[in-house]
Amino acid sequence: MPIEVGSKAPDFTLKSSNADGEKNDFGLTDVTLSANYGGKNTVLLFVPLAFTGVCTAELCDLTAGIGAYNDLNAAVIAVSVDSPFAQKQWAEKDGIEITLASDLNKQTAKDYGVLLDDLIGVGATSARAAFVIDKEGTVQYAEQTASPGDLPNFEAIKETLAKLN
Repeated sequence: MPIEVGSKAPDFTLKSSNADGEKNDFGLTDVTLSANYGGKNTVLLFVPLAFTGVCTAELCDLTAGIGAYNDLNAAVIAVSVDSPFAQKQWAEKDGIEITLASDLNKQTAKDYGVLLDDLIGVGATSARAAFVIDKEGTVQYAEQTASPGDLPNFEAIKETLAKLN
C-alpha cells in the first residue's frame, strides 16, 4: 500500500545522470526531494524498469507535455530501481528529459510503500505509482496502479496540482 494522502513525504537523495546540478566525477547529480520545498510542488513517479514499453511511453509522453507541469509550478521526478548509468542510456536513446533518479537499493520504493517483491520473475522492483507532494512536503495525491502495465491518472495529478497553486 502506498503512503497515504496527508502523510509527510519521506525525503530522499538519489543519484541522477540527467538532472541539472553539479556533477560528480561519474557524471551524477544528487536529486533531493526536500530541495523543492518552499518553491515547487513535486510529481514523484515510480516506474518499474528502464527500457520497457510502458515505462518508456509514459516518460516520453511526460517529456512531450512537460510544459503543463511547469505551468503548474511542479517538478517531475521519475524513480526506478535501475542504475543511474542504465537510466542515462535510456534517456539518451529515447529522448527522455524528465529527471530520472536511481533507487538501486530500493529504499525509496520501500519508504513510499510501492516495492513489489517480484515482478515477472526478475526480482524486486517498484510498482507503477504516482505522488503529488506539495511545497511543504505533504503528500496531496497517491496512486499505485492495479498493474505495472497501467498508467497513473495524469488528469487527476494535474487537477491536484492546480488546486495547490
